[in-house]
Amino acid sequence: MGIPVGMDAAAEPTDVIAAAKGGDLRAFEQLYRQFSPRVFGLCLRLTGQREAAEDCTQESFMSAWRALRGFEQRSRFSTWLHRIAVRTVLARRRGLRVEYEVGEPASGLPEVADPAADGMPLDLERAIAALPEGARHVLVLVGIYGFSHAEAAAALGTAEGTCKAQLHRARGLLAAALGLVEL
Repeated sequence: MGIPVGMDAAAEPTDVIAAAKGGDLRAFEQLYRQFSPRVFGLCLRLTGQREAAEDCTQESFMSAWRALRGFEQRSRFSTWLHRIAVRTVLARRRGLRVEYEVGEPASGLPEVADPAADGMPLDLERAIAALPEGARHVLVLVGIYGFSHAEAAAALGTAEGTCKAQLHRARGLLAAALGLVEL
């Protein structure tokens, strides 16, 4: 998988990850402070609701803490954590169907936790928010967070071909919504 938006290869503190794996709660707290804005942004884009995204972010980190000793570092920590967040959001969705809220970003959260902080204009965020759920999920995972089609398909529990078709659909709908093409 590619490096998530806003991250570089040196951004993963391997010593802190190792300490957290050994049970160091302060080290895990450092990881939380570093990675929670990105996880929150992912959860917000997938759920469309600030409160649900906050809950999913917390649940993701609780799951990560419980599973951290088993993290084998075959992938980047951020990749592993994003997969946990996607699974958390999808599990929540299976239990509770919610409508995607389109609106202004709320204030009071760190700037980086706001999806618009990725440099995307609010009209683009609204267009993403208006996408059908399947297309939105694939676009967020592949187009924004850099998952491969295989990784996104595995995370979403769909076939890789379905993932590719959903991404194509999402891009077409976005282009139409932004007035770049006519449907």
